[in-house]
Amino acid sequence: MPANDKKVEIIAPAGNLASLKAAIDAGADVVYAGFNDSTNARNFEGLNFTRTSLEKGLEYVRKYGRKLYLAINTFPQQDSFGEWRSAVDSAAELGADAIILANLGILDYARTAHPEINIHLSVQASSSNYESINFYKERFGIKRVVLPRVHTIKEIAAIGAKTDVELEVFALGGLCINIEGRCYLSSFVTGASTNTEGVCSPTRFVRFVNDDNGGLDISLNDLVLNRLGPEEKAPYPTCCKARYKMPDGSTSYAIEEPESLDALRVLPGLIEAGVSALKIEGRQRTKSYVSNMVSVTREAIDSYYRSPEDYRVLPEWDRKTGAAFEGSSRTVGAYGGK
Repeated sequence: MPANDKKVEIIAPAGNLASLKAAIDAGADVVYAGFNDSTNARNFEGLNFTRTSLEKGLEYVRKYGRKLYLAINTFPQQDSFGEWRSAVDSAAELGADAIILANLGILDYARTAHPEINIHLSVQASSSNYESINFYKERFGIKRVVLPRVHTIKEIAAIGAKTDVELEVFALGGLCINIEGRCYLSSFVTGASTNTEGVCSPTRFVRFVNDDNGGLDISLNDLVLNRLGPEEKAPYPTCCKARYKMPDGSTSYAIEEPESLDALRVLPGLIEAGVSALKIEGRQRTKSYVSNMVSVTREAIDSYYRSPEDYRVLPEWDRKTGAAFEGSSRTVGAYGGK
């Protein structure tokens, strides 16, 4: 049975108002979002919220008695610190249920300027042991940490035994190469830092070029990441999941083959390890993706709590998630062992 008595939350992504409403309608307990600037780690063009649109989103969230967490989880530089402080101020004024932070300076500002605000530590902080987590609690009063996707279920339980900070973990969606908040691949190729601009592979550096045979070349700042055949689906252009041309003329996933995280098969273990929330990746994805992922997660969690001993993954859940995943295969990631 669960290590805590409170039912785990479903934390759903929202890159716009339509996705926010879809998440709430599908049964999410919480929606996480960000402002449409470099203060959040999913700063894609055309996504995220102005203050006005976020006010509308909050109205919808409150109408159904749910919560909204606001991500301000990138790393300001000396000349841009004021933008991050303003984002924290706006989050407090709007009444966000929590702000998700990563940078030490912003954590300090938030706790000092808004002592009443609920702070969660972002996965971008890459805090992966109980000593680190307890430091953030003692210094900044964090209530929850979003764990990097590097732990086994046994390790998560061990962390939970040494801290009273709530643990949030990813359950569904894309995978990084498991160094959240520490990746410099895109920066190396483009000169634009993911951790300051808030987006991996900024669109201004991406090029899609059709060839004479109906194929497609995808490049990032003149580095060819993928050469696709006519029937292949175009992946998001990231260096880590690129299929590079080898010296012998073949192509290969040199760093990581695209996979999607699917923790539904180990959901009982995660709940019994004491996690407080299951997070769905994908603020850059469509409202149909959000709706499908939330509805499946809602069914899975409710099924577990009805009868833990009878819990099993239904074929319909696999069908819905498989149709939406970006990766070519699914994995339980580090949860199942390293």
